[in-house]
Amino acid sequence: SPPRSEVAAPKVNPFKTLADHIEEYGEDWKAWYDLEAPEQSPMPGGFSDTLDIFEQMLLLRCVRVDRITVAVTRYVISRMGEKYVQPPNLDYPRIYSMSNALTPVVFVLSPGADPAFDVFRLGEDLGYRPGAKLKYMALGQGMGPKAAEMLEMGSTRGLWVMLQNCHLLPSWLKTLEKILEKITKPNKDFRLWLTTDPTDRFPLGILQRSLKVVTEPPNGLKLNIRASYAKITEENLADCPHHGFRPLTYVLAFFHAIVQERRKYGKLGWNVAYDFNETDFRISHLLINTYLTKAFDNKDDVLPWGTLRYLIGEAMYGGRVSDSFDRRILTTYLNEYLGDFLFDTFQPFHFYQNEDVDYVIPEHGPRDNYTRMIDKLPLVQTPEAFGLHGNADISYYTNATKELWTNLVDLQPRVAGKSGGISREDFIAQVAADVLSKIPPPFDMPVIKKKIGIPSPTQVVLLQELARYNLLVLKMLSTLKSLQKALSGEIGMSGDLDLLATALFNGTLPAVWAKMTAATEKKLGSWMMWFERRFAQYTDWVENGEPAVMWLSGLHIPETYTAALVQTACRDKGWPLDKSTLYTKVTQYTDASQITERMPHGAYVQGLYLEGASWDLEKSILRRQDPKVLVTELPILQVIPIEASKLKLQSTFKTPVYVTQSRRNAMGVGLVFEADLSTEEHGSHWVLQGVALS
Repeated sequence: SPPRSEVAAPKVNPFKTLADHIEEYGEDWKAWYDLEAPEQSPMPGGFSDTLDIFEQMLLLRCVRVDRITVAVTRYVISRMGEKYVQPPNLDYPRIYSMSNALTPVVFVLSPGADPAFDVFRLGEDLGYRPGAKLKYMALGQGMGPKAAEMLEMGSTRGLWVMLQNCHLLPSWLKTLEKILEKITKPNKDFRLWLTTDPTDRFPLGILQRSLKVVTEPPNGLKLNIRASYAKITEENLADCPHHGFRPLTYVLAFFHAIVQERRKYGKLGWNVAYDFNETDFRISHLLINTYLTKAFDNKDDVLPWGTLRYLIGEAMYGGRVSDSFDRRILTTYLNEYLGDFLFDTFQPFHFYQNEDVDYVIPEHGPRDNYTRMIDKLPLVQTPEAFGLHGNADISYYTNATKELWTNLVDLQPRVAGKSGGISREDFIAQVAADVLSKIPPPFDMPVIKKKIGIPSPTQVVLLQELARYNLLVLKMLSTLKSLQKALSGEIGMSGDLDLLATALFNGTLPAVWAKMTAATEKKLGSWMMWFERRFAQYTDWVENGEPAVMWLSGLHIPETYTAALVQTACRDKGWPLDKSTLYTKVTQYTDASQITERMPHGAYVQGLYLEGASWDLEKSILRRQDPKVLVTELPILQVIPIEASKLKLQSTFKTPVYVTQSRRNAMGVGLVFEADLSTEEHGSHWVLQGVALS
């Protein structure tokens, strides 16, 4: 036979036998799927050898979406090297050496990173003391003229000028650009330092002439605590004579790391991504020093825990927190971390403990005791260290993957290839025609209003919902018909129509429709199913009266419906409206068909999904999530109006109900009401698990 090298190997599809193998060896594949990190273990049937590293990623994409970002990182390391996936450590003297009087340094901030103190430290080392030869200010409303004056003085006298938070005064940045253009011969010692969040309103002219530095906070509890201790000296620790100061410094560093790192879990962590930074830690550390020194001087046996919890949780860190449910998380952590139990010798305190790791307060002693313990901590922590369920990692990685796909889709070429297949324009035309065929005619509002007569509070809600639905229907009809004309060449393709076409091509909800509908994260296909189901509920409501079970997700503004339920009960029973409220009970019903009659006051509600916990149908209580089950549908919920003075609830957890899984934003938009869910666990457990309904 001829040598192997002379025989051209036929190109075989490496996935040809995959489906049959999965069918035949289902249990082996299920065991691989259930692994915490399947990308690090060999695939069944030797597929790890027959598939190259990129083909393995394609398979992983179909089976375990949440592990794709980790696999992509491993792929980059294998192809390009580790330095491309690790954030660089900033060398401030080197940054200074690369700058000059005409080259500003722009720090692009990421949450939790604050380069100001590092610049101040560099300034002190080089003889530019903050406040003297280093002038600094945080930009805000009306601060532009003062900043311009500072720049003028700095450029002529050779001072350093630092302008922080440029993104908060975007209107003045154009003026800043003109000022910099006029400074042609500054003193050679002049330096301009700017800090800004990523914003599209930052002038390109400044960016082009500047040195750009991206700051990243340390990633993970270990690196975060280590970064805090890097700025604490033995002298700082010796400054307070109280025995509890050193342990409390470690507790504060751990708390600081926890609140910063919790942000990576998205809405499961915080409703709003807060910029907790080094300033919060430093001031809180000074507060602990002050109060413990005072307790030592007064020979107090009891430390002022309540005061410390309030000042740290409500003033220092809590001063940044705008969301009431986020404040609940913050105060829960401080209740868990601050108290006399820290010094109980019989029951040592553990932040978190499992078979692999034990987060404890190190033995009392010099600073080295604490840094040695920090070095022994694992580089990557389990979500359970934050009080979250292990599933939180899946949510985090899945969302990171979704963001990666969204960006990749946006980067796709907008022109279809010529080599066979349907063209981009034909595909868009097909989708537009398909959507048009599913749009119902608008509701005849005058006829419906005549049929209703004098409306009840819930009928007022119906009329408002139908009016909004009609506006959406008319907008969809007009934009799709205009797009069809543009595709056939009858009219020009405007910018808005081009955005609509791109959305239809990518399978996303067009922005022009999203503005006129309830907040949603759905893609176009699932949104159209929701749109049609919403029409069916409205039609049933118009023809047969209020449904026995209300599909709350199908309402444009669901909070108006819950408010109408309270109004109706108040009218019928003569209760004062301002002293009435709602409470909820979870029923045993799992399907709307099991309920035939409406509640006389209140409503049965379906379509709510529980995140951060699961539901025990037998006991009717919250229970911990099952592995890899991130969301559970809640059985049908009773929403019951009641006089606030008569409401006495025990063993329940106040659970926020949000419009979408994006929860509530910084403006407070997104909350519908609070549900009362029964529990046998302490409420703090569910607070830290991030439990919510949507």
